[in-house]
Amino acid sequence: MNVSLFITCLADQVFPEVGVSTVRLLRRLGCTVDFPRAQTCCGQPLFNAGHVDDARAVARTLVDAFEHAELFGDDRELGPRAERLAAKTWELSQFLVHVLHVDDVGARFPHRATFHPSCHASRLLGAKDEPLRLLARVKDLDLAPLERAEDCCGFGGLFAVKLPDISSAMAGEKCDHVLATRPEYVIGSDMGCLMNIAGMLSRRGSPVRAIHLAQVLEATA
Repeated sequence: MNVSLFITCLADQVFPEVGVSTVRLLRRLGCTVDFPRAQTCCGQPLFNAGHVDDARAVARTLVDAFEHAELFGDDRELGPRAERLAAKTWELSQFLVHVLHVDDVGARFPHRATFHPSCHASRLLGAKDEPLRLLARVKDLDLAPLERAEDCCGFGGLFAVKLPDISSAMAGEKCDHVLATRPEYVIGSDMGCLMNIAGMLSRRGSPVRAIHLAQVLEATA
């Protein structure tokens, strides 16, 4: 299967190792992966801030990102193209489970960890069970349930910038629950969430590391 990889700005600029793990994982599962070099920011920060026209201008260079069907709904030329691309754009865990039809990717991760489900993935994309199905098949992983896992970590994109005090309080509460599981790692599928949680854990002097789902699934030893 041929796969074109869309990399978010956070992964590209801050966490490139997540993209590397994703490519290695997909190749191990038999996919041919390419990275369209013309891709730039998808315009999501502008869209979230309510600057729809500016977001549309940025998104015009990357029609294969997520929210563009909504951005281009009234555009006779780009609207249908955006809808077709959105229909074949997948979150990683959903792609593995529902397109490649695999639960066991051959991963081994001999550590104790807990999983934080991001708001965007679980509530907007509906990726609730898929990450846990995949993690359940990772050999030697001791996955501890996270109390109030569905609670937001406080990142929320521009929310963390506009309301930093509330965001920090929410991140602190999330980290309380993470630390209560006594993990070595906290796993997630959204680098914004993991960056926020990792920052709070670091400020507390905790050795617990934040790691992306792709990195766990790519690991074999």
